[in-house]
Amino acid sequence: MDLKTELVNIAKKAQQASRLMLNVSTKAKNKALREMAKALLRKKALILKANKLDVSAAKAAGISSAMIDRLTLNELLIAGMAASLLEIAKLNDFVGEDIRAWRVPSGLWIHKVRVPIGVIAIIYEARPNVTSDCIGLCLKSGNSVILRGGSEALHSNIAIYGLLSKVAHKHHLPAGLISMVTTKDRRAVDVLLKLDEYIDLVMPRGGEGLIRKVVSLSRIPVIKHYKGICHVYVDERADLKMSQKICFNAKVQRPGVCNAMECMLVHKGVAARFLPGMIKQLKEAGVQIRGCALTCRIVKDVRLATEKDYHTEYLDLILSVKVVNDIDEAIHHVNHYGSHHSDTIVTENYKVALKFLRQVDSACVYVNASTRFTDGNQFGMGAEIGISTDKLHARGPMALEELTTYKYMVFGKGQVRS
Repeated sequence: MDLKTELVNIAKKAQQASRLMLNVSTKAKNKALREMAKALLRKKALILKANKLDVSAAKAAGISSAMIDRLTLNELLIAGMAASLLEIAKLNDFVGEDIRAWRVPSGLWIHKVRVPIGVIAIIYEARPNVTSDCIGLCLKSGNSVILRGGSEALHSNIAIYGLLSKVAHKHHLPAGLISMVTTKDRRAVDVLLKLDEYIDLVMPRGGEGLIRKVVSLSRIPVIKHYKGICHVYVDERADLKMSQKICFNAKVQRPGVCNAMECMLVHKGVAARFLPGMIKQLKEAGVQIRGCALTCRIVKDVRLATEKDYHTEYLDLILSVKVVNDIDEAIHHVNHYGSHHSDTIVTENYKVALKFLRQVDSACVYVNASTRFTDGNQFGMGAEIGISTDKLHARGPMALEELTTYKYMVFGKGQVRS
């Protein structure tokens, strides 16, 4: 069977399964999710063995440390994957929910009702936990899912997919509900992106290069974010001890992810007091600092930042720093250089905080908290299928509610239009 025929068959079965899922109860979906969580824990040795093969191959191939960090699984991460499935099972099922209902002068009753999107293709790199998160979220929201992971995580993805699809089969969920494209042939993505007759939505998760390729080739609507250039702005009325804690966490806790801080902005009124201790702590953690001219004068041995630095998502222990004159310059910098992902202000001034919240054009805007919280699980959504910086349909972490669309159900008593 040629590649295109194989993928068309997968997509057709997924479409059929998505329609049959409308007959599956919330109780049945939740039962399957709980069994999937148990399967991950019961077979964790199998998953870890497969993941070890992927990590060894990645290291041999010289893949970046940030990519290897996203690729590597351990018992704690597998327990987290299982916990996410259990959390999804506890959450509200939005399918069938009335968003709004009203009567119009003709006497018609109109109900705006949540329904599944249909068939969702996930194209992703490196992170095997995406496999279980996406299966869980799509199952609960009544969507079929077609998974296309990167070759660097192939063994891990196949192991997780195999376990969870067996549970789906055991629970008599529709065949084709969960599919994985396992070929290493790179043309598979090109073919998938042309199957708009069967696939309703594409979610790319990975580097900017992958996402731009998907957007340029797809005939199917794409929800995505290109990169995460996230900022923390330390205001002149900030608690500096709190600021140091937030900035360190946002940069160092996991630098290779899209919600890590890439640029730290500091009000000129506190720069001389804040920057020496902050930069010292960051450097001790291995962070390279690239600062504006004033930062370089305040703290010696800091590399001068270039225009390109402020546009860069490092995904590494590298940080841009800039001293700004006021809140307006901070907001302008974030909106100009940022990626509309996640940005934070640290301040005790309510009016300044409110101005930042209102005027920063990002999916997630924080006051006195780390950008690292932009995550479906941390937002109480169980997990996420991805982060969107788009403004149509969904923005921020995409979870169960965002995996639904709606239709109008209209009830009449023989009305005809005159």
